Amino acid sequence: MKTRLFFVRHAEAEGNASRRFHGWTDGDITEKGHRQSERVAERLRDVPIDVIYCSSLKRTLSTCQYIAKAKGLPIIKTDKLKEINGGDWEGERWEELPGTWPKEYDTWENKPHIHTMPNGESMEAFQERLLSEVEYIVKNNEGKNICIVTHGTAIKAMLCSFRSCSLEEMVNIPWFDNTSVTVIDYQDGKFSIVLEGDISHLDKELSTLENQEWWKKYMESFNKDKGSL
Repeated sequence: MKTRLFFVRHAEAEGNASRRFHGWTDGDITEKGHRQSERVAERLRDVPIDVIYCSSLKRTLSTCQYIAKAKGLPIIKTDKLKEINGGDWEGERWEELPGTWPKEYDTWENKPHIHTMPNGESMEAFQERLLSEVEYIVKNNEGKNICIVTHGTAIKAMLCSFRSCSLEEMVNIPWFDNTSVTVIDYQDGKFSIVLEGDISHLDKELSTLENQEWWKKYMESFNKDKGSL
């Protein structure tokens, strides 16, 4: 029996717009985020979905409310789908992290399998928390189509497992835009990827990442590194 999972990253949040680290920092979505949420809800309106789970943070709940309204379904909130606990990084500007925490920033960027947030959560524990919750959700909704609204780092960390690779290879998975849709099938004890990070419901104006300078530099570096493999 096949179970289908629709992972949706939350819409543009205050931290995305201001380029501040928001893990457990509970900021809401922006005006653009509301428009992104409308688009992804419209995209999923005619897609069969039986149940909706959501991280308990504001930015995911605000996004999820649009989807839940379009589908006529209640939202099941869970703390276990929250973003990584950033500890001392919470609220800090991304541009300041390399200078203030050079060692931790290096592991974040290049060695995620050994990364631990200062006074926060390790990437390994974070991934275990997420996967344990997803397995619980699947077990209790076997054969259903499940929408899960969560976070950017969460989706990257879980994709390592869905791709059957280690956390060390998380650097080979790009960041996905706000309200991106990732579809995963689960059958006979195995996860298989149907779609990754799709934003066909957004145009360039409504994209968050494509309108930020850091993203252009990141993708140039990412594609260069992928090309050298």
